[in-house]
Amino acid sequence: MTDAAAPGVFRRSFGLWIAQGPAVLILAILAGVVIGETPLPLSTVAAVFANRLWDAGLILDPIDAGIIWSYRLPRTLVAAGCGAGLALSGVVLQALVRNALADPYLLGVSAGAGAGAVAVTILGVGGGLLGISGGAFIGATLSFAVVAALARAAGGGSAQLVLAGIAGSQLFNALTSFLIAKSANAEQARGIMFWLLGNLSGVRWPDVMLAAPVAMIGFLICLWFARAMDAFSFGVSSAASLGVPVRRVQIVLIGVVTLMTATMVSLVGSIGFVGLVIPHAMRFVVGPRHARLVPASALAGAVFLIAADIASRMLIPGQVVPIGVVTALVGAPGFALILVHSRRRL
Repeated sequence: MTDAAAPGVFRRSFGLWIAQGPAVLILAILAGVVIGETPLPLSTVAAVFANRLWDAGLILDPIDAGIIWSYRLPRTLVAAGCGAGLALSGVVLQALVRNALADPYLLGVSAGAGAGAVAVTILGVGGGLLGISGGAFIGATLSFAVVAALARAAGGGSAQLVLAGIAGSQLFNALTSFLIAKSANAEQARGIMFWLLGNLSGVRWPDVMLAAPVAMIGFLICLWFARAMDAFSFGVSSAASLGVPVRRVQIVLIGVVTLMTATMVSLVGSIGFVGLVIPHAMRFVVGPRHARLVPASALAGAVFLIAADIASRMLIPGQVVPIGVVTALVGAPGFALILVHSRRRL
């Protein structure tokens, strides 16, 4: 088989995999519930589900039941929602700015969301009326506005946007560090710094009720605008000539990216490389058309972050590694491989 034919084969086989996407996601969720420092058999998991969903009345160890229902299951569901949301955010940003390096982490959106969440947590910004998610959304919006204004002042190209994003990330990360150093005690500082690296240990069912709807809404909106994102791949002028309402689509999609990123950061902290690596990998597998790329990236992002969460619990016995560390350890070499492969195909 030639190299040119290989992607086509991958795309056809992956089309079948996408058709079976719900089953793949369910298997990943079951793995997230079963695998851990204390392995739990599938029969116990099934019994817990039967008791909770259908009141089966099966006799179980209350500790095992609590681990499954109150800890591992919500943690895994939040990981799936966050992975899907971050991957979709990367797809949208890369389409809008026509730059392969665009993602929420690199463009400063995640840093702004983190700064907003920390400001609400430590300083009580909003007087109790503004929750952590609200603070993260405001921070993410402000960060993207600063980055966009800086990029426009520098010439407005995609390369300038990435450079402005790096500067914005450093600015808001520095602001976050300043807030922690100035206002947090030692215990707060340690907890916040661990959270900023990505931490799913504290998520519970209310977090699932926030992450899942936001990821689903973001997915549906991205799928609705899939053809518009295809048009943006040829440039803003070309998209306008094809009848795309450029300004309205940009506002809606940037708003969706900001909402998804802010929500996920407020729940689990800043997690890098998901929005950068997953869309690239899925483009190689299913091609550049967003009608395929959007569902493929959402599914792959969800499965990838569930796997990263499992690894974060298993790498060091008795400790939980920040999930952002795991995604960076996997994502950086993965992105390097993608870059090398892309060069060989040119």
